[in-house]
Amino acid sequence: MLIHPTLNQLRALKLDGMADAFVELANNSQAADLAHAEWLALLLDREAATRNSKRFQIRLRSAKLRHSQAAIEDVDCRTPRRLDKALFAQLAAGKWIAEHRNLLVTGPCGIGKSWLSCALAQKACRDGYTVFYARVPRLFADLELAHGDGRFARLFRTLVKTDLLILDDWGPDRLTAASRRDLMEIVEDRHGRGSTLITSQLPVSKWHDIIGEPTFADAILDRIVHNAYRLELDGPSMRKLKANEPMQLEAQTPANDSVASASTPGAKPAKGHSR
Repeated sequence: MLIHPTLNQLRALKLDGMADAFVELANNSQAADLAHAEWLALLLDREAATRNSKRFQIRLRSAKLRHSQAAIEDVDCRTPRRLDKALFAQLAAGKWIAEHRNLLVTGPCGIGKSWLSCALAQKACRDGYTVFYARVPRLFADLELAHGDGRFARLFRTLVKTDLLILDDWGPDRLTAASRRDLMEIVEDRHGRGSTLITSQLPVSKWHDIIGEPTFADAILDRIVHNAYRLELDGPSMRKLKANEPMQLEAQTPANDSVASASTPGAKPAKGHSR
């Protein structure tokens, strides 16, 4: 059997997964015992897996997450921050996105709101949903510029059409009149069609004041809050806790043990922490 022409045809048809699996099977002596249908099934499985992986990487790049490496498997549930583990597990399943519901994550600075949100967003990308991440101050500044340079329609379409929109760092500055109008249009078009995740240092009860104008505030919050899950976090700053860990370990480790550990051949550095 001529392998090279077959590989060339698979590559030309952009069936890279099948091509890679074909090479592996051709070099595996046990593959000779497989029936033709089994060969074809293995090739198709590899092609499907390769395409799914490529689509996931495209969705992840398009999301522009602040913490692109965040994953729900790395969430640290031991840190005291009042994280509702049952609710977070439910959110990780992604049903709330399929139901076009929202999620509000509140808590003090450094508690891990953005990281947890990005972890949920990464899982959403894995599940086939489109995601767009934006920090609120930068988003409104970009929308203001977009009104003047002709990009507004395209940016607005991106914000409205994505399955999961993440608005990170909501508040504490009050919205301008232009920002209120833009936000109203965004939440109106997304209501019942997509999910919005908002993080903020301020409790939801303070959001009315952030929007400013009562009529806009009532309309915007009515579309955001009433069908939303809430993760209300509280506790010490995660950054402060992580910064103190090396000093605590150094204080607990005798000096001679530190020297011995540093001079031990093949010693590996400690792994990074989850959040």
